[in-house]
Amino acid sequence: MRRHIHSARDLILPVIDFFYPPFRGLMNLQTFRYAASGGGNMLLGFLIYFVSYTYILDGKEFHFGIYAFKSHVAALFISFCINFPIGFFMSKYVVFVDSRIKGRIQLFRYFMICMFNLALNYILLKIFVERFHIYAVLAQVITTSIVIIFSYLAQRHFSFKTEPPED
Repeated sequence: MRRHIHSARDLILPVIDFFYPPFRGLMNLQTFRYAASGGGNMLLGFLIYFVSYTYILDGKEFHFGIYAFKSHVAALFISFCINFPIGFFMSKYVVFVDSRIKGRIQLFRYFMICMFNLALNYILLKIFVERFHIYAVLAQVITTSIVIIFSYLAQRHFSFKTEPPED
């Protein structure tokens, strides 16, 4: 399994790093890798959200047991379920490779931050769609832009924290 993970990593890193030179003056390599892998995962999330909201849910409520989710909320959860494992893989094996924290601890911390991000995303999405009547897909783009900043800082300084080098 580890061999397959490193094979995937070895395919992804050269592609991301190829585009780094023009951005060298703006950010370090780790930040660029986060932006590239996170940006790719975000675009995938938008695509999943759009397809879920527009075609799968068709803008209608999704009934799950005794609770009915509005389509914009159900699409958010569908997108999250797919993006979560991809985002963790990219963070652990592509972006924050220097972290010495055990994988299960990283996963737990990543999950906690993602839950906070999901809650923040949910609250902002409900406000934008239900209060301000912004089109759900546009509201998701705005919301994601807000959540990204917190997410990077939390992942860098908490989930995949690296210890300073000892002298």
